[in-house]
Amino acid sequence: MSAIKIPRAESPEAVGVSSGCIKEFIDDLKANNIEMHSLMVIRDGKVAVECYNHPFSANRPHSCYSVSKSVTSTAIGFAVSEGLISLDTLVVDIFPEYRENKKDSYLNQLNIRHLVSMCSGKNVDILKDKGKIDWLDDFMKSPWYAKPGTDFRYVNENIYVLSAIIHKVTGMCIRDYLQPRLFEPLGIDYPFWETDRNGIEAGGWGIYLKTEDIAKIMLCYLQDGKFEGRQVIPEEWTRTATVKHVDNNLGTAPDSSAGYGYCFWMCNLNTPSYRCEGLFGQFGIVFKEYNAVVAFTGAEAITQRVLDSMWKFFPAAFDNAGKEGYVVENLSEELSKLCLEKPLYNSRSILEKRLDGRRIKMRKKLLLNIAGFPMSVLPLAVTYMTTDKAGNIDNIVFNFGDDECSFTWTEGDEKNTVACGMDGKYREGVMRLGGIDYRVLASACWRPRNTLILDIRPIETIAKRRLAFTFDGNKVKMKPSSTPEVVNITKFIKDGAKDILPNEFLVKLAQIVIDYLPVIVEPVHKGKIK
Repeated sequence: MSAIKIPRAESPEAVGVSSGCIKEFIDDLKANNIEMHSLMVIRDGKVAVECYNHPFSANRPHSCYSVSKSVTSTAIGFAVSEGLISLDTLVVDIFPEYRENKKDSYLNQLNIRHLVSMCSGKNVDILKDKGKIDWLDDFMKSPWYAKPGTDFRYVNENIYVLSAIIHKVTGMCIRDYLQPRLFEPLGIDYPFWETDRNGIEAGGWGIYLKTEDIAKIMLCYLQDGKFEGRQVIPEEWTRTATVKHVDNNLGTAPDSSAGYGYCFWMCNLNTPSYRCEGLFGQFGIVFKEYNAVVAFTGAEAITQRVLDSMWKFFPAAFDNAGKEGYVVENLSEELSKLCLEKPLYNSRSILEKRLDGRRIKMRKKLLLNIAGFPMSVLPLAVTYMTTDKAGNIDNIVFNFGDDECSFTWTEGDEKNTVACGMDGKYREGVMRLGGIDYRVLASACWRPRNTLILDIRPIETIAKRRLAFTFDGNKVKMKPSSTPEVVNITKFIKDGAKDILPNEFLVKLAQIVIDYLPVIVEPVHKGKIK
């Protein structure tokens, strides 16, 4: 199915894109330590630029976080066009079992328009363990911060409820509903999408798409719903969903305060533009007057930093195409050499003979378990949004070979083994954590002689986990770290605290606690060799 491709241009300049601006953009990202995974620039219906930062590639889906919301919005657009619902349909008309609460007058006013525009008025507790609750029931019984339709607040669960509505009115999950309507016409493989325990997709997060998949969807929106001349997304929805419906003056960043449509953000630019956006820098951006789309994936905790860099070169890249000083010969050759990182490599250690096949028992961290974030081989950037967070690394066994070692461990009732290259090359494998299969690249290295460092990257996510094991006799210390770094993730959480907490005192209290999160969520773990 993915054989359906957006046509490729002979060169960036052939479709009015400056190769020089593209190179400067990528250089600017590097200079500012912004991690890019992929970039695709489309103009006049053709791909002008495409690049992937190895080990990321064109054929691997990528975690999209809140780009999921725009896909859910698209499903709502189909359902509206087919007469299954309207934007004014009341949520209690879809789920009449909640109408019985006649004392809750706000609930009986809540409609689909309020959900899709992030104006539900619901204040959902984001710290609840989603593996233990009914998501819909929790939303319905959550407190109100405002009357529906009166105030914007970015609540992920609003979009989950839209997913549940699609499930209810169509009798199928959102992916099955979109399969003949969106995925098949655009040549998008049936995607993985995290679900609740009832099989209902998260809606607001959890979808995995390839970079070109994001580009296809946004190109379809740019072209009034058409792809390769065929009407795919209802034209009316492409126009309705992508204009400002509410003020979203969050005060945290200019591009988070430029207006919000129906799960699409308006861009803080002087030219008409809008975007789908996911946590850690996942974007699909439409520049309407330039007939252009930019798709981007990466791993940057402060998404405004990506956009600040983006706006330095877009839409300038379209204005400067072909101009003297804005052309780079053989840009595609340069971009093909992009490499995010190389595996660590060093000489081997005499400790391998003593460790080989021995079991290492690790102590649980009580505080992490109380907080709901037990230590996992999955990095925090991944577990932050997953329903089942796995965790509590234990029963570790290393087996050393000529040019690799195998790393075996348990997390709860799940046991995994991955091969780690020790010859300066990654090994590819699969691990299953929290009920989800992750393809991983892994390497291992001794540095110094008594510390074994493992790098494990779930390649379809944005993140990497590093585990440093230091051995002293039978004692073992495990120091975890991850990218994006937890300190940067906490900056993002800290900035957002004022948008979700009701008063200034709680905001200040939360921000003080958040400052200690890096030490709390990635502490040194202790264990013993048995």
